[in-house]
Amino acid sequence: MTALWQSDAAGIAAGVRDGSTSARAGVEQCLARIAATEPQVNAFTSVLADRALRRAGQIDKHTRRSELSLAGVPFAVKNLFDVAGLPTLAGSKIERDTLPAARDALLVRRLEAAGAILVGALNMDEYAYGFTTENTHYGTTRNPHDLTRISGGSSGGCGAAIAAGQVPITLGSDTNGSIRVPASLCGTFGLKPTFGRLPRTGSYPFVASLDHLGPFARTVADLALTYDAMQGPSHDDPGCARRAPERVTGELGLGAEGLRIGVLGGWFRNMAMPEALAAVDALAQALGTTRLIEWPEVERARAAAFLISNSEGATLHLNDLRRRAQDFEPLSRDRFLAGALLPAAWVQQAQRVRHWFARRVARSFETVDVVLAPATPCVAPVIGTEWLEIDGKRLPARPSLGLLTQPVSCIGLPVVTVPVWGMNPTLPHLPIGVQVIAAPWREDLALRVAAHLEARGLCSAPIAKLN
Repeated sequence: MTALWQSDAAGIAAGVRDGSTSARAGVEQCLARIAATEPQVNAFTSVLADRALRRAGQIDKHTRRSELSLAGVPFAVKNLFDVAGLPTLAGSKIERDTLPAARDALLVRRLEAAGAILVGALNMDEYAYGFTTENTHYGTTRNPHDLTRISGGSSGGCGAAIAAGQVPITLGSDTNGSIRVPASLCGTFGLKPTFGRLPRTGSYPFVASLDHLGPFARTVADLALTYDAMQGPSHDDPGCARRAPERVTGELGLGAEGLRIGVLGGWFRNMAMPEALAAVDALAQALGTTRLIEWPEVERARAAAFLISNSEGATLHLNDLRRRAQDFEPLSRDRFLAGALLPAAWVQQAQRVRHWFARRVARSFETVDVVLAPATPCVAPVIGTEWLEIDGKRLPARPSLGLLTQPVSCIGLPVVTVPVWGMNPTLPHLPIGVQVIAAPWREDLALRVAAHLEARGLCSAPIAKLN
């Protein structure tokens, strides 16, 4: 019989709803798995055992438990989400000195209203500015599939916790690729919704004009369940669109038939290593598409995202940069200081490029419904890697992990990252992700394609064999 910690969220919830298992049993097994694997992985910065067990008792006594879509499902959140009673660290040392959050973030409350149970907060790059989760303050989060390698970032704890079997769902954030990069390197499914689709109320910002929140999971169905439970506008988040929820769970079985699917060329081929290209080509072949789509000036769009992130991110931290520069993570401190010195004219031009690029990309969705692209240039690098060789160039490793994700989030498109295995013949135990990208507000199409690929056995998120 499968242990509860090995089950997906949908399976746990079904068992709790029909009484064949209890929420308490699921939480106890989850906490035991965390205790057994944390010394190796280092995904969590806080484990909320008492809170989780108390909430599990409430779910087991819930008179309308059969109506809870996520009944008894343990989950964890990147530590930039407010959690009542904890300071919202955002991966930093400085925020330890702030008052504990008075209440949970809105998305946490929505998941718990659906019956899910929060068990802890997860490690990340400081202030979400990074792609590796090599955090000086809280330690490096290791990739469960190879403990010598990074988990990706900035939501590295989210990807690692799923891959290690610690929880079946997690919540992260994605500004330039921080859901898609860890999903790719850790071999999980991840959803970055359309910009403005999910409210950010109660989360620590990085770049307000680019920040997205979204889930990680071991199955596409779990992504959809979690996403549906979190939908709905918030008047407290001016960036959240006032759109009615559009439920996607019931549409996963529609498959990819009838959808116009393309593969992104140009930048997205040139900046990918052989394993990334092999993953995309394998999925394209399975979907029966040879259509190549070219987006214009992708490199400029990526540069625009870089400048906007650098400038907006630095502005948030100017006071601390003046007073407590020594307390920042060294790498993020240097990036923030550089952002504080950017000429306003550069940032203004970056915004012009961003809006021009969004209009041009919108035209491409007149001829296709979904496009495929690599999520990362390569499989997970070894911890401490400083350089990557890509397209004949020696590039800095950390920022280059976002080469293929930044141009997409820059214009707010919805993306499901799907994990593919065995694409690097010398490292067959490592996954790499493919982005399934749709037009704004069409999360349903990206999820349909992802579910179709999963059902055919081309994408999966197995739990790492840690012990």
